[in-house]
Amino acid sequence: APELNLMTGATESGIVGGRVAMPHSRPYMASLHYQGQHPCGGILIRKDFVLTAAHCKYQDNMVVVLGAHNISDKEKMQQRIEVAKYYKYPDYTGGFDYDIMLLKLKTKATLNKYVKTIDLPKKDRSFPANVKCAVAGWGKTGSTVTNSKVLRETTEKTQSSPECKKVRGEYFSEDDLHQLQTNLPIAGGPLICNSKVEGITDFPAEDECDNPDYPHGFVKVGFYLPWIKTTSEK
Repeated sequence: APELNLMTGATESGIVGGRVAMPHSRPYMASLHYQGQHPCGGILIRKDFVLTAAHCKYQDNMVVVLGAHNISDKEKMQQRIEVAKYYKYPDYTGGFDYDIMLLKLKTKATLNKYVKTIDLPKKDRSFPANVKCAVAGWGKTGSTVTNSKVLRETTEKTQSSPECKKVRGEYFSEDDLHQLQTNLPIAGGPLICNSKVEGITDFPAEDECDNPDYPHGFVKVGFYLPWIKTTSEK
């Protein structure tokens, strides 16, 4: 499945380090909640659709929280909307291949300075080296077990293909995006390059989650544009 590979010291659900984001500076960020837990992030791409990872579906009663900075507080600008329908990519069968999902919200979000949509790329493309990309999420901030309650972010540059190929080996593809970095968001969160969502956070192999030399995968949004377009018109 098309993905973007990043060299990382990721934890399974976390941003390792990074910095606290300016509150509400990323108004497209969504937090997925299930029974009071925050297993995943997502991004608002339409008033009634959130893009996330397919493995983030736990049960049928998930709630999307928009407009949040501190997800442990019920901030007055937050919007909590139940999920009406879950659209996993048709080829997804578990694991991390084709790991992308659209959530149809029961009611449309109210757009304001705290809640906004973000643009998708116009088309699928391959990435050169040295593209600055941002990642953001409410994940772990290191090897600790606790997730950050406030949104964190970091900025890194994409790396040349040989850097990734040395480690990625048989899983390497010239079409992937490669980035050398040590900070990553919680699953389902965005990789943002040139103000557009280019990737959705995935995981490395489970036993490689804390290995700083192992590439971390992002689902390549550009490849899925036709599916996103037809599904979000439902």
